[in-house]
Order: sequence, then structure tokens, then C-alpha cells
Amino acid sequence: MTTNPSPSDPAAVALELERIRRTIEVGHARIDGALALLVQRHDQTDEQIKDHARRLDDHDVRLDVIERGETERQKRNDARLDALERARWPLPSMAALVGVIGLALTLWQFATRA
Repeated sequence: MTTNPSPSDPAAVALELERIRRTIEVGHARIDGALALLVQRHDQTDEQIKDHARRLDDHDVRLDVIERGETERQKRNDARLDALERARWPLPSMAALVGVIGLALTLWQFATRA
């Protein structure tokens, strides 16, 4: 039958100190592992944030180009619109001229009947 050594026994004190030291070492190793995992996740999050920032900057540049109307499609559409406007300018003038001639003919006919 084994009996517990007395607390004042140097062997018992050394044994308890060894157990405490081992418990602290195990806890320290667990904390180190958890901290290493947190550092790794932090680094991954930083990379994701940098990637999102780069993509956001790219989108900002593209949006600025679109807002300024500098895309090839916008330039083609502007050129087509300008060409249509240039080709259309005599139509209102011709309509006004026909209206004036019609008025003149009406007045001439009215004047010749009276």
C-alpha cells in the first residue's frame, strides 16, 4: 500500500513542481499553436483585402472611363450621332421653305380671286 508523501518532503515538492512545469509547457504550446493559426488567418485576410482593393481600383478606373465617354463603343456611337445630325440639318430648313411657299401661294390665290 502506498501512502502520500508529506508536503514538506523535498521529493514531493520536486514532483509537484515538475507537474506544474509540464502543465505550463502544454498550455504554452497550445497557446503558441492558436496564435500561429490566428497569424495565418490574419495574413490570408490581408491578402484578400489587398486583392479586393486592387479589384475595386480597377473597377473605379473602368467606371471613370465610362463616365468620361472614352470607350470605343461610346466613341462610335457619338460619331454615328454626329453624322446623323449633319445629314439631317436641311430637313427643317426645307420644311420651313415649303411652308413659306405654301403661304405665298395661298395669299397669291386669295389675291387673284378678289
